[in-house]
Amino acid sequence: MENRFLSEFRLKNRRIRLSKTQAAIKLETSTTFDLASMDSRIMRKIYLVTYDICDDERLRKVFKTMRNWGDHLQYSVFECQLNPTDLLTLKAELKEIINSGHDQVLFIDLGPAAGRGERVIEAIGQPYASIASPCLIV
Repeated sequence: MENRFLSEFRLKNRRIRLSKTQAAIKLETSTTFDLASMDSRIMRKIYLVTYDICDDERLRKVFKTMRNWGDHLQYSVFECQLNPTDLLTLKAELKEIINSGHDQVLFIDLGPAAGRGERVIEAIGQPYASIASPCLIV
């Protein structure tokens, strides 16, 4: 069986595979490509995910899980760009960690990620400071 994937890398702990055609396009253009455009049928949405976890151990596990899926905005608040499959996977991962009787995770749909332009966050009190998290390709 021929390996149909030429390139494979990890982004935020998720494995990304490029077919030979996609890798060739990337090499020819020498530009960074948008992962959402790899399959135009998959529409990514921006979600604000916030959580209230009662136990410190579960809180740490939820934080570590969320760190793999989105940008950490505040203590228990993340901004995530997710397609429908990613959303279901994230929810399943969190359901394995939380205690449904005591903890809460909220998913707030902010709409499609495409065409939104710059992120606009307005703060009252302490100014919002963007945390630059590096994108590592292994």
